Amino acid sequence: MDRNLALEVVRVTEAAALACARVMGRGDEKLADQAAVDAMRRAFNDVGIEGTVVIGEGERDEAPMLYIGEKVGRAGPGDAAVDIALDPLEGTTLCATGGPNALSVIAIAERGNFLHAPDTYMEKLAVGPKAKGAVDLRRTPTENLRRVADALGRYVDDLTVVILNRPRHEKLIQEVRASGARIKLIGDGDVSAAIATCFPESGVDVLMGTGGAPEGVIAAAALRCVGGDFQGRLAPRNDGEIARARKMGIEDVHRVFAIDELARGHVMFAATGVTSGDLLGGVRFFGSGAETHSMVMRSKSGTVRWLTSRHHFERKPIYT
Repeated sequence: MDRNLALEVVRVTEAAALACARVMGRGDEKLADQAAVDAMRRAFNDVGIEGTVVIGEGERDEAPMLYIGEKVGRAGPGDAAVDIALDPLEGTTLCATGGPNALSVIAIAERGNFLHAPDTYMEKLAVGPKAKGAVDLRRTPTENLRRVADALGRYVDDLTVVILNRPRHEKLIQEVRASGARIKLIGDGDVSAAIATCFPESGVDVLMGTGGAPEGVIAAAALRCVGGDFQGRLAPRNDGEIARARKMGIEDVHRVFAIDELARGHVMFAATGVTSGDLLGGVRFFGSGAETHSMVMRSKSGTVRWLTSRHHFERKPIYT
């Protein structure tokens, strides 16, 4: 994959972010999500790839566009054949309520290098580069926090753990508090939280808990680019989800997937902030234009680019 592709893909996340940011805070999750999906799908038409969506908005009968298996991109002669994992609006509720850390995200890999994750839950554990190799989902949260603290040369009391604020995490929250670590509870947006573990300035050291499995693959792809570590284990809620996982090629639903099993090979990642958060600023409109804040990363080089872009709507295509 050409390195310039990552900079082309960020135009797609920018388009989605600009579209859904227009309806931020209106309290309508479906409206926000649809705006992002429509804009992202149209923006893909200008990208020179032969792309296949492997993690997207769901099956074809559930989603009219950006569904699993959909072909995107111009697909001209010599264009790269790639698999795409995407979330046009990661943090739908956050956008609808004006909360922090809503993102538009895309990860790209060569064909066959993303785990085809079913739409179920996944138990997740994410840390930054300095704690890579120190964690294991088969250990207790307390054991993992002690190992992370040792790897960082700190006390457990100095760690900050991000956990989704859900009833299912009651016991996890109790154990993390008992360990002495600090907790940051979030309403949504665990992709952003996972990435934040790789940037000390975010103040986030560990992500723990259960969230969406497709988002777990996207987070793993992002952490591959910056040397972080991620592990995931499916947490299906019923027999139907188990059957779906097996249909997608996952025979052992209790298997702990390492980061290199979730996202293999050469990976690229792009994200644009919709609302301001720990990683990225949100969309800011001014007159006939807007400002966006994005990040672009490549696993091959480890390069992270932070982009602040000014969009003048009278001079560029509008995907909103």
